[in-house]
Amino acid sequence: MPEIRQLLSEAATRLGDRAEADILLAHALGRPRSWLIAHARDEAAPEGAAIFAALVERRLAGEPVAYLTGQRGFWTLELEVTPATLIPRPETELLVELALARLPREGSPRVVDLGTGSGAIALAIARECPHARVLATDASTAALAVARRNADGNRLVNVDFAESDWFAALVGERFELVVSNPPYIAAGDPHLGQGDLRFEPAGALASGIDGLDDIRRIVGGARAHLVPGGWLLFEHGWDQGAAARGLLEAAGYREVFTAQDLEQRDRVSGGRVGSPP
Repeated sequence: MPEIRQLLSEAATRLGDRAEADILLAHALGRPRSWLIAHARDEAAPEGAAIFAALVERRLAGEPVAYLTGQRGFWTLELEVTPATLIPRPETELLVELALARLPREGSPRVVDLGTGSGAIALAIARECPHARVLATDASTAALAVARRNADGNRLVNVDFAESDWFAALVGERFELVVSNPPYIAAGDPHLGQGDLRFEPAGALASGIDGLDDIRRIVGGARAHLVPGGWLLFEHGWDQGAAARGLLEAAGYREVFTAQDLEQRDRVSGGRVGSPP
């Protein structure tokens, strides 16, 4: 049998990415990546080598690494991901940072994460603010099941779940904070047929001709579900900052802003309803 280092070298050459080769081999062998370094000259077990070879072929066919391993790190969490959920991305952590900065530190503020998917945003907020009560919603039953397992796996007990098409199941409920990473890619955008996006749920990616249909619904509906002084924050595309601010201002939100990600691209916009009592 080939040595660990040989398997990694050959796979890295084929994939064009050593980190991906490391992740896939560690997953196939059921070992941490650090183990691969310490055991580079060991012979790979036949079963693990066969699993690894199959994973490499699937990756070469385009399947995302996160779906192949069933895991993705986000914030301080390790999350299960499946083809029923979007793959959490580092740039979405900006939304979490902005949410935490606006969340009241006293009492038991309520937060709702619309379209939670794997639960990444809701669970990150719940981890950092155990005094908050977080509601994670999604229209997908399969996605909610993943989010629930992630809450259990990360031992987070201050999170509830509800199947809901945006605000449909939230009649009469109000929150200090509404957050969302909604679909915001324009239907027909060529990127939808490229890279990892080909394998992610289309309904969680595209939203109308200009990509703003779901954002319009969220901006229009959030006011009825925010307490005075409450915030709405949502992620959007790099070229949608001006449009997002326009929607917020037209709907009467105050303190409207757009924040940029680490690559200096518009990423998150938000606004506040009225003033605190």
